Amino acid sequence: MADSIINDRNFDDLIEKFSHKVYAGLKGDIRLAVIRRDLLTILPNLNTSKRLRVLDIGGGLGQISLWLAAMGHEVTYNDMSRKMLEAAQESATDRGLIESIHWYQCPYQSLSRDELGTFDIVLCHALIEWLAKPEDLLRVLSQFTAESGVLSLTFYNQKALVYRNLIRGNFKVLENDFVADPGSLTPHTPFEPKQIDDWISYLPLKKLKSSGIRVFHDYVMTKRGGHNDDKAMIETELKYSEIEPYKWLGRYIHLLLLKN
Repeated sequence: MADSIINDRNFDDLIEKFSHKVYAGLKGDIRLAVIRRDLLTILPNLNTSKRLRVLDIGGGLGQISLWLAAMGHEVTYNDMSRKMLEAAQESATDRGLIESIHWYQCPYQSLSRDELGTFDIVLCHALIEWLAKPEDLLRVLSQFTAESGVLSLTFYNQKALVYRNLIRGNFKVLENDFVADPGSLTPHTPFEPKQIDDWISYLPLKKLKSSGIRVFHDYVMTKRGGHNDDKAMIETELKYSEIEPYKWLGRYIHLLLLKN
């Protein structure tokens, strides 16, 4: 476990790039729109339901944590990056939610189920592809998910990585094992959906829903027509994020899983 914690990617040195390149524009808006839509599809009474216990592992800038805390749910936020946590806390303070969230700055492996208990909703978005031992994550997430609870997972899609390089003519890149630039926001471990499904099959988890995140946005090289209308882009991304085969071209895949 110690080696895994040491080698997991800490975003302290990437927070400014992450904030600017993902969440200062349409990329982040699309990601949040898909995740929120999916959660509300599976949990339609999320806005009015009884107070739920929520765990957000690898919570980043905290957008989903704050969204759920604003609904009155009991949220526990975790990230190994001190700078990410501080940015999330600043946003929480601005919205009057700082006391509504329990804050844990540590590797996810350091969280104690005996201390924290289980949760009605467990969130883990864009974390698994940055881990030294990604195969361990789903087992831990399952342990933190209460019976009949919902696990929300996103992962970096290997099929999208291949397709993007095909479109851009980067054929040489596809001839060798993928190696990400350590200073970039491209994760070092893309996943085939089948690999994630295989890990899920060994756990008491049932797939409720799958969606693609950014199924065409990241492939656009020259903007035309509706590409210049952010609202139309989000609406169209939401539409095709649920439709075969387009959803499997999403840069990320979002899964909602039920704990049996």
